[in-house]
Amino acid sequence: MEERQLIYDWNRAGGPDGAFDWTRARVDLNDETLRDGLQSPSVTDPSLEVKKQLLHLMADLGIVAADIGLPGAGPRVVDQVRALAREIRDQKLPIAPNCAARTVIADIEPIVRVSQEVGIEIEAATFIGSSPIRQYTEDWTVDRIVAATREAVTYAVQQGLPVMYVTEDTTRARPETIKALYGAAIDCGATRICLADTVGHATPDGVKALIKFVKQEIVKQHPVKIDWHGHRDRGMGLINCLAAIEAGVDRVHATALGVGERVGNAEMDLLIVNLKLLGAHPADIRKLPEYCRLVADAVGVPIPVNYPVVGTDAFRTGTGVHAAAIIKAKKKGHNWLADRVYSSVPAEEFGFEQRIEISPVSGLSNVKYWLEQHGYDPDDDAACRTLFDAAKRTDRVLSDEECHRLLSA
Repeated sequence: MEERQLIYDWNRAGGPDGAFDWTRARVDLNDETLRDGLQSPSVTDPSLEVKKQLLHLMADLGIVAADIGLPGAGPRVVDQVRALAREIRDQKLPIAPNCAARTVIADIEPIVRVSQEVGIEIEAATFIGSSPIRQYTEDWTVDRIVAATREAVTYAVQQGLPVMYVTEDTTRARPETIKALYGAAIDCGATRICLADTVGHATPDGVKALIKFVKQEIVKQHPVKIDWHGHRDRGMGLINCLAAIEAGVDRVHATALGVGERVGNAEMDLLIVNLKLLGAHPADIRKLPEYCRLVADAVGVPIPVNYPVVGTDAFRTGTGVHAAAIIKAKKKGHNWLADRVYSSVPAEEFGFEQRIEISPVSGLSNVKYWLEQHGYDPDDDAACRTLFDAAKRTDRVLSDEECHRLLSA
């Protein structure tokens, strides 16, 4: 039986105007793990070798751009940015590098220097606060921010750098301020503008309203690219990325496992998973677990057991009803069916498989399946009763070692 006969997909049903056609979506991904991700107060800065490995995994996963650091932070970062730029150049990685910089010449100058030394183009991601709350706190006027923007962007362009102009806290900025700042940056040569949800304030409706305004009031007059950069303070980083893509941005930013300032950024791995399932990411994603594990180990942020796709519980069940359905699907001889009857994410696509455990909420089907998978007779009533009774007395999943021990007693 065909997939469309077994799964009715409301995601594609849409509202009055029909569903967004994700198969026609064209969006680039910019990885912020090596800059914004390392601003988390709980992470360890990985070694340079790990950072190089991560660049290769990004390329393998179809990520086309990466923020490789903020050179204005000091000589150590400059050295690492230089080394990463050389890795991209020497290994011919299909990664377009960019570097963050405050909208001041002092931060842009080291990007210019590294770009010229290594001989590759590095985009300057110049950022400056744009919301009234930030202006009030810093004693900034809009005129002062516009003047700083003009000076910095002009300098970067004159030095041969492409510029992505980033307004921090865009999702809490006034329309007239956004228009003035982006207009000034574009007038001075910026070829890309980035809308930033710096404190994770936006809802999906807010994202779409902001992008609609920017496209109608700014991009309509100036053909520049639009980026979206979002945080997840309210837990909406990922869904806001999808809303931004629906609204027509050209590139979205995210980090591995969502690491980043405070509670972090949108999760690059989950963004890729969703785009892949929606038909909007053609690249091979089998190295996604490796990408996640490398970052988790390197920065010291463990992957939660219930984290989607790469968490240890992602494709694991001890529930009797769920296990029974998976087992019945397997008996039909369809791995495709077994992978989807109780999962919206096919484990096989990520190098995993469905795992059935024995727990207090298991049924005999769990026990029989475990026995068969581990070389025992699934029709041995005594063995079934031993494990089933033990499961009902415990308060957690029985480990394989415990099951073997119980059967050998």
